[in-house]
Amino acid sequence: MFGIGRIDMNGNRYYGVRVEGAKYGVGFGSALAIAISYTNNHSILWAIIHGILGWLYVIYFALFK
Repeated sequence: MFGIGRIDMNGNRYYGVRVEGAKYGVGFGSALAIAISYTNNHSILWAIIHGILGWLYVIYFALFK
């Protein structure tokens, strides 16, 4: 499905790569945030909160810790 163009009902061509890439980016960001948070805090509650924040927590961790 990556890189394969489709034609919608209006005859416009679109690609599914960006949407699918965004889904994987959000999932990876959340998983990374959970892993970093749990390693540092040893708290499931903080890991869940940081998992919701995802990439925001990962960037914060990279810059300030």
